[in-house]
Amino acid sequence: MTILLTVLGIALFAVGLLFSIAWHELGHLSTAKLFGIRVPQYMVGFGPTIWSRHKGETEYGIKAIPAGGYIRMIGMFPPGPDGRVEARSTSPWRGMIEDARTAAFEELRPGDETRLFYTRKPWKRVIVMFAGPFMNLVLAVAIFLGVSMSFGFATQTTQVAGVQQCVIPQSEERSTCTSTDPESPAAAAGLLKDDRIVAFDGVPVSDWGDLSNRIRETIGPATITVDRGGEEKVLQATLLKNMVAKKDADGQVVPGEFVPAGYLGFAARTEIVPQTFGQSMDRMGDMFENGVQAIVSLPAKVPDLWSAAFSDGERKDDSPVGVVGAARISGEVLNLDAPTQNIVATFMMLLAGFNLSLFLFNMLPLLPLDGGHIAGALWESLRRNLARLFRRPDPGPFDVAKLMPVAYVVAGIFICFTLLVLVADIVNPVKIS
Repeated sequence: MTILLTVLGIALFAVGLLFSIAWHELGHLSTAKLFGIRVPQYMVGFGPTIWSRHKGETEYGIKAIPAGGYIRMIGMFPPGPDGRVEARSTSPWRGMIEDARTAAFEELRPGDETRLFYTRKPWKRVIVMFAGPFMNLVLAVAIFLGVSMSFGFATQTTQVAGVQQCVIPQSEERSTCTSTDPESPAAAAGLLKDDRIVAFDGVPVSDWGDLSNRIRETIGPATITVDRGGEEKVLQATLLKNMVAKKDADGQVVPGEFVPAGYLGFAARTEIVPQTFGQSMDRMGDMFENGVQAIVSLPAKVPDLWSAAFSDGERKDDSPVGVVGAARISGEVLNLDAPTQNIVATFMMLLAGFNLSLFLFNMLPLLPLDGGHIAGALWESLRRNLARLFRRPDPGPFDVAKLMPVAYVVAGIFICFTLLVLVADIVNPVKIS
């Protein structure tokens, strides 16, 4: 059964991956056709074609390797200064440029002169190239909001999971009370497990963050109103000063840092709680910020990846994973000993995270990524507007093909990094708990 669920999880992830790629390329395709650019091919995957069909002027198909996708647009790069597109030099770097230029025109047909990508205004080209990553962002947000608002996330509540019997500074690594530890305010006030705190000092509280802040701000007498078995009771407590974990501006605990604050002495119960739209968007913002930080920190994680792949290094929980690693995690998700809705929510969040990563990665201003073409179009727009402002001749379209040697270097780095992640995913995979 375990093997069957693992295979099913991998298969489901593969389907989600293919849909995400097709969805991405649909953004490019629809906007390119909207602006009259001819698109001969729309393909999901790379390598040999396993299925295709022509509809109108475009061939739609699926290729054997589900590691990406593409649409082929006519005239991605402008012709050379002499108007020609064939190779004119034996230089390897010049050859790269002219090979790319030739590929952009190899399917040129009579009448396509007005349907070339590079002839479109820069803002239209930006839209075409941004539309692909944007589709992944839309899908990520839709999945995230769907899971957050219908299912929810593990959230600390105002219900009591347990009462501390004494006051122990949280900076001390111990849990056993001694004869010198004072009785906790919660125990002295008669707070019991399963009580739900509904008000603090007569002011209603609805979530743990609000209650926690009020407790921390109070040292001395306070009233605690609890719902105990459907009946409200008011408890009298005298909160003490204690060293407690520090929180950042977002209310998250800062590991290893402690501050003096008011202390009641109970553990909050964690429940799966559906989020409001506002709460969901806040969490989505945190997810986006974490994704940006993960992209920025990728180079710094290469040594750890190398160690995990080729020596005895530990594979950290926040280590980058590739398609193989994500598929393995999907297989593990379906084997979790958890309710079905938890498993579905976890799988959908994995898919949302994958689509967010596709968006962020493709927005890097580097060729051959979409962000590189966007940067080229924006630079062309800036040059032309400055020329118009200073009454200079129009410099013409920016020749992105001249950056192809850089694109090959970038692509080589990406391929090496992908292979490193692949090896690490196979020999030392990231595992979920």
